Amino acid sequence: MAFLLTAEQREFARSLDALLTAADTPAVLRAWAAGDRGPGLALWRRLARAGVFALAVPEGYGGLGPLPVEAVVAGVELGRHAVPGPVAETLAAGVLLGAAGGPVAGEWLAGIASGGAVVSLALAGHGPFALDADVADAVFTVAGDGLRLAPGPGAGSPSTDPARRLFRPEPGGEVLAAGAGVREAARAAGDWASLATAAQALGCGEALLRATVAYVKRRTQFGVPVGSFQAVKHRLADTLLGLEFARPLVYGAAVELAAGAPGAGASVAAAKVAAGEAGYAAALTALRLHGAVGYTEELELAWWLRRARPLRDAWGSPSACRARVLAG
Repeated sequence: MAFLLTAEQREFARSLDALLTAADTPAVLRAWAAGDRGPGLALWRRLARAGVFALAVPEGYGGLGPLPVEAVVAGVELGRHAVPGPVAETLAAGVLLGAAGGPVAGEWLAGIASGGAVVSLALAGHGPFALDADVADAVFTVAGDGLRLAPGPGAGSPSTDPARRLFRPEPGGEVLAAGAGVREAARAAGDWASLATAAQALGCGEALLRATVAYVKRRTQFGVPVGSFQAVKHRLADTLLGLEFARPLVYGAAVELAAGAPGAGASVAAAKVAAGEAGYAAALTALRLHGAVGYTEELELAWWLRRARPLRDAWGSPSACRARVLAG
């Protein structure tokens, strides 16, 4: 099957790239990591006006979705620019609440779509942590067939990425919905979170590869650019191949998710492991070819280097994703 983005989808990607380039995301990342969430939340609202978070919210609640392919388009751009905040969690919460329906959907979904509400999410089977719960207006949790609003963000834990804070939500909380429908909604939300994270990992890897190619063209050794060395070319080519092989898996999983295909969950898992591993491999390549300068403030590359591994492991570690693919 041939798959190409439409003209509208390509223009959406270009508009997000322009928005994020103008936003100076490295400065936003530094502020977010230091505890100043103002610039990040201002950027969040601009992304919401561009329609990013409405992609996961049903039209009946003021959204545009669910539109998994467009969400992947957005996720790649957000990953390329290392946008901070619970992006995948907010998108997944839109899917969760839209599928659960009832008063909780009416209360929260319009705010998620408009950017007025930043939310985080923790689902049983996907780890105990909620990303950036301290900045979220609500933290939703699902265990078994019960959807709850956590009473507080809980205890925080540092991440290898200083702009990502993990929190174990406080137990208990108000029960917002219960029943078999919640369990199915949580499964769909987990797939969306995994796919959105895969898209961000792909974008992160692309940014790392682009920066590394530019660097090896500038850096010289023995009077020639190091990028002319055969070993360097081979490493860059391997990195590019990993990203390019992951890309159709990510978009293919989005197409299956949009169509409601029976095997969409396994396709999402395959996309997640491919994109996560490719993004992490791009980080290793970038670090080895930049050397220690990659961690300095001079290049700001460290923000992407430290993000690649958390994106690889969040919402489906490589081993968990491979197990799901094998299970079908």
